[in-house]
Amino acid sequence: MISSILLGFLGGLGGGEIFLVLVIILLLFGAKRIPDLARGLGKGIKEFKDAKDGVQKDEEKKA
Repeated sequence: MISSILLGFLGGLGGGEIFLVLVIILLLFGAKRIPDLARGLGKGIKEFKDAKDGVQKDEEKKA
C-alpha cells in the first residue's frame, strides 16, 4: 500500500531521478539514520490513518 502511495507521488519521475533522490537522502542522513526515519514515517502514517478512521466512525455515530 505504501508503495502505491509512493509511486503515485513519484509518478512523474523516472528511475534515474528516483535513484538520485535516494542517493541525496543517503548522503544527508547517513545509512544508520535511514531506518529510524522510515520507522518514524511509518508510525506517522499509521497514526494519521487511525485518526482518520476514528473521525469517520464518529461521523457515522452522529448520523
